[in-house]
Amino acid sequence: MEPRLVGPGPYRATRLWNEIIELFRAEMPLRKHRCRFKSYERCFKASEAVDCLHELLSSNQNFGPEVTRNQTVKLLKKFLKNHVIEDIKGRWGKEDFQDDGHLYRFPPSSPLKPYPKKPSCVNEVIKFPDWNEPKAGTSQEHVPVKSVTMNSEMWYKRHSIAIGEVPACKLVFHRELTQANIEEIWKSMTLSRLQKVLGLDSLDEVLDTKLVNSKHIVQNAYNVNKQGIVTLEDKSKELPHWILSAMKCLANWPSCSDLKQPTYSEFERDVFKTIVDYFGQMKEPLLTFHFFDVFVSVLG
Repeated sequence: MEPRLVGPGPYRATRLWNEIIELFRAEMPLRKHRCRFKSYERCFKASEAVDCLHELLSSNQNFGPEVTRNQTVKLLKKFLKNHVIEDIKGRWGKEDFQDDGHLYRFPPSSPLKPYPKKPSCVNEVIKFPDWNEPKAGTSQEHVPVKSVTMNSEMWYKRHSIAIGEVPACKLVFHRELTQANIEEIWKSMTLSRLQKVLGLDSLDEVLDTKLVNSKHIVQNAYNVNKQGIVTLEDKSKELPHWILSAMKCLANWPSCSDLKQPTYSEFERDVFKTIVDYFGQMKEPLLTFHFFDVFVSVLG
């Protein structure tokens, strides 16, 4: 059985798990072994399993030659706990696998993990407004229509092209886009684009779309300066000019062309400490407390 390269994408861990199990079951030699005066068919020693699986992992492009024998034993422990293998008496469920002469076998049932079922159709993230829906309180039945006396010539001009019954006319009302409509459209298109880029059938496993604030998306789309930086609507919340200058100085250090004051030894350290002191006295981090916790958990 030829190993396959498992690329990035949804359910990669499950695909890797199933791939190495299929290889292991196909390549692991099974033969008769004796244990305490009794013979067992189609089984293998623990040390033989380590030898075989370690060779498979080392030669597999999804893992590589850096895989150690100890890591292979840890994977076999998980195999035993998840009933990929069992001892010759049918016992499993504990991670007590050791690199020794204990006998194991494959269970008759399939140990592969199932993939989550794909939805039959992709649900719309946000329902667009129904532009043809009349405004509240407006009825087509009460629209005044001027009566027309129909003679044979007029009837012929109107219905000479039509075949069969003429469909009833429907009035289409023009509706102005509200700010809420605009925000809904921006949010829907942003989430749809994100879903397409990630190649997913649904964003449910990635984020809670209810927490996405459409106002923030519109803010980032419309309020951008010539340098491509999003500007704040409330100018009072912008960073002071001297902080921006200090940060720009450190970013271009030591070749800072805007620096007009003489420098000295450890000058950049003092500038950095000044910036740290400014942000340290803020009541809330720039990411806000909610996103700060998310950011820290990701780094952790």
